[in-house]
Amino acid sequence: MQEKQDKSQEMAIAALRKALKEAQAVVIGAGAGLSISAGFSMSGPRFYEHFQDFADAYGFQDMYSGGFYPFDTLEEYWAYWSRYIELNRYSPARYPMYEQLLELVQGKDYFVITTNVDHQFQRAGFDHHRLFYMQGDYGLWQCSVPCHQKTYDNEALVHEMVRSQTDLRIPSRLIPRCPRCGKPMSMNLRIDATFVEEPGWHAAARRYGDFLRRHAHKKTLFLELGVGLNTPGIIKYPFWQMTAQNPNAVYACLNLKDVAAPREIVERSICIQGDIGEALRVL
Repeated sequence: MQEKQDKSQEMAIAALRKALKEAQAVVIGAGAGLSISAGFSMSGPRFYEHFQDFADAYGFQDMYSGGFYPFDTLEEYWAYWSRYIELNRYSPARYPMYEQLLELVQGKDYFVITTNVDHQFQRAGFDHHRLFYMQGDYGLWQCSVPCHQKTYDNEALVHEMVRSQTDLRIPSRLIPRCPRCGKPMSMNLRIDATFVEEPGWHAAARRYGDFLRRHAHKKTLFLELGVGLNTPGIIKYPFWQMTAQNPNAVYACLNLKDVAAPREIVERSICIQGDIGEALRVL
């Protein structure tokens, strides 16, 4: 049985290698599974290595839960979030997945749409004009109201918050506030209706739409990496639909689970269940 599975995996990798070689365009759709494979685990040893004190004090057992914890004060809230941002936005990936992916599409006309907010594509050298961070960016703040449609880089202040925190709190003077209305700042993440879609976000959305229109009938590889079923309407379902509409397109899906394709495109689909990093390394 294992030998049969290995053979099937080898055939799928070979088919993906061929699709990459023949593609005139590659559309990469990246979800949380890619970041996790690159070393950005939100739980387990990595969580306790960096957040044991928060776990002891507040009881949550992973970084994701910590992001929704109802802290009593902004000093506590930003002590947690500054450490979270520094670790997951400004630290390099543990494994070279993004660099390997860039190498695979070098020389190709490519575009990336991702629900990830850790900015690792740009850190790895991807052209930022070919990236659409649909759900926001850990590296940006916005007014929490919001009173205006603008985002602000947070790197310098985040590092200062991390260096200055004591007893799971930052100094009150470091609490970020909106420069226009004075209300507290918040993360530029699509959590609710307050998400700010500033001009740069809309420009990226237009570039993505233009790219899809230019390649609507060409040999296009829709390469889906680590996309689950939490928000399938952003990447997975559109990739299925665009593959169905373009007889020259190929759909490829790499993930630990949720690996499937609808019957309408199954003959032009490549589904690889397993570790994304290992698949990219073999490719």
